Amino acid sequence: MKTLRVGMVDLDTSHPAAFVPLIRSLGHEVTAVFDSGEVNPVGYAATFAQEHGIQNVCNTLQEMMALIDVVFIHSCNWDVHVERARPFVEADKGVFIDKPFAGNVRDLQQLLDWSAEGAKISGGSSLRYSQEVAGWKSQAFPREDWVYAIAGCGVDAFNYGIHAYTMLHGLMGPGISQVTHLGTTGQDQFELLWKDGRRGMVSVGGTAGNIPFYANIVSQKRVDYLQVDNSKLYQVLLEAVLPYYAGEQPVPLPLKALAEAEMAAIAAKLSMEQGRTVSLKDIPQDYSGYDGTSFAQSYKRKKYPLIQS
Repeated sequence: MKTLRVGMVDLDTSHPAAFVPLIRSLGHEVTAVFDSGEVNPVGYAATFAQEHGIQNVCNTLQEMMALIDVVFIHSCNWDVHVERARPFVEADKGVFIDKPFAGNVRDLQQLLDWSAEGAKISGGSSLRYSQEVAGWKSQAFPREDWVYAIAGCGVDAFNYGIHAYTMLHGLMGPGISQVTHLGTTGQDQFELLWKDGRRGMVSVGGTAGNIPFYANIVSQKRVDYLQVDNSKLYQVLLEAVLPYYAGEQPVPLPLKALAEAEMAAIAAKLSMEQGRTVSLKDIPQDYSGYDGTSFAQSYKRKKYPLIQS
C-alpha cells in the first residue's frame, strides 16, 4: 500500500480535526497545513499543527506542493474552492474538495473540465458513501417497482442540505433532469425528476430540533426507512477515496456523477426564486447560485462570537 502525504487547506470546519486520526489509521500521513484566515484567527494553523502532530505549517499554497501527494480543501466558503484547487491541479496533485463542491454552475464546470482532462478530483458529501446507502443499494428492488422517495436533513438549504440531495442521489443514481420547488412547510420541499421517470423529494432548511440524515424509499412491495449513523461517515468516505488517490483503486464515482447533487441543489434554488420547474441543463452559467462568501462570514461569527469581523 502506498503511503500518501496529505495536505490540508483551510481549517475552517470540524472536518480537518476529525479526518487527521482517520487518515493516519488508514496508513497515510498528514504532512502539511495551510489556513487562509478567512474564518480562523492568525496563528490558528500553527496551533492546529502542534495539537495534531503535523510537521509543516505553510504560508502559501505553493509551499505545500513538495510536501504532499493529495490536498484536502476544507474551505467553508465554497466560492474559493476552484482557486484553492487550481495550483494543485496544475501540479498534478490529487484534490479532495469538501462539500459542497461549489455553489454555481461555472465553478462546477471548471472542476468537471479539469477532471475530464485527467485531474484526480473527488470529495463532496460523505452521505454518498454511507453504510446505509450502500447497504440499501446492495439489495435494491428493480426500477420498475419504484414509487417514490424522500430524503432530508436540517440546519440549512445548502451547506447541510447538500447531504440530503447526495443521499437521495446515492440511492437513486445519476440522471436527474429537473427540479421543482413544491413549497415551504417549515422546510423547503423540492421534487427531483430523473430521466427514466422516477421521482424523489428533498426536504431541507433550518428546524427547531436536530433532524438526522434520513430517507424513506417506497416501492410497489415495500417501504424502507434509513437513518444515518453519523459516527461512521468520515471513515467510510476516506476508505473509499484514499485508495483512489494512491493509485490502487479506480475512482469510486466519477466527478460528473458526484457533482450532479450540487447541480440539483442549484436548480432547486433557481426554481424557488422563479416559481417554475428548472432543468439542470438550462441553469444559466452566470446564475449566482449559493453565496459562499456570505456563508463563510456567518460561519465565522458562529465559531468566534466574541471576535468582531
